[in-house]
Amino acid sequence: QVQLVESGGGLVQDGGSLRLSCAASGRTFSSRAMGWFRRAPGKEREFVAAISRTGGRTNYADSVKGRVAISRDNAKNTVYLQMNSLKPEDTAVYYCAADQIMMSALVTSSSPASYDYWGQGTQVTVSS
Repeated sequence: QVQLVESGGGLVQDGGSLRLSCAASGRTFSSRAMGWFRRAPGKEREFVAAISRTGGRTNYADSVKGRVAISRDNAKNTVYLQMNSLKPEDTAVYYCAADQIMMSALVTSSSPASYDYWGQGTQVTVSS
């Protein structure tokens, strides 16, 4: 069992920055790729970014590429999402997710179906 707790959300102005954190419980963190997803009001959940279990590979949605960076610290069981140049359309609840345990050091997934565990989310609001 893995518990995920997101933090770092809040209200920021257009063009501002936020750093989200996701702390994971348990001993399997370093064996799992991690992802960030978001759900905006009235919209379906969408992929934002993913990172392989070693951090050697990352993957981003086109909508955030160049503005967002995902990273992880396996010693701290934590994954981060640095978001810069935020836009009002980035307003959403952001969710951290843990993928299944895997041997590959370079696998990432953009599909929600691949992920076994989800956090409760943190609200990000970007005002214009």
